[in-house]
Amino acid sequence: MCRRIGERLCTSEKCPVMRRPYPPGVHGPKGYGRQTEFGTQLREKQKVKYVYGVMERQFRRYYDDATRREGNTAELFLQGLERRLDNVVYRLGFARSREEARQMVNHGWVRVNGRRVDIPSYAVKVDQVIALKPEAKRSPRWQQIQQAGRPADAPSWLSRNPEALEGKVLALPEPADFPHNLNMTLVVEFYSR
Repeated sequence: MCRRIGERLCTSEKCPVMRRPYPPGVHGPKGYGRQTEFGTQLREKQKVKYVYGVMERQFRRYYDDATRREGNTAELFLQGLERRLDNVVYRLGFARSREEARQMVNHGWVRVNGRRVDIPSYAVKVDQVIALKPEAKRSPRWQQIQQAGRPADAPSWLSRNPEALEGKVLALPEPADFPHNLNMTLVVEFYSR
């Protein structure tokens, strides 16, 4: 997917686009040629879906929810994706990738306000405390995550307490906190056809 999009999307140290910065396939470095407006919008939608690990039906639901609310649809759309529990666990630095964060949530490692939540799409709210289960410190997986050395700085809408393995949602994510390589206006234009 990284090679198809033409930029690094995964968190792997051996990202394929680092070695071969051209699209996959038999045509090699030649590429795909000129891109239409629809193709550009579709590629951006696929990129956002891949980054957050969401399938089409759920992704469409996030869009429908954003269109029903007052405000900028693109910002509300991305805000809904950022508030997912698996994304928050990743942003707090408790996992090396969003896929690993999703697995941690599914396997019952994550507590929200002291209660076990095993739904990765759970939308966190302001003032909720997200913590890992107490046994996590002794886990070999947690040792590997710490050795990987994920950056300790959380976005401005989250606060992090690494000793207690918990974080708190201070506010809803703002546009400055969103990933800069995603163009949500193209995705909104794709769905509003």
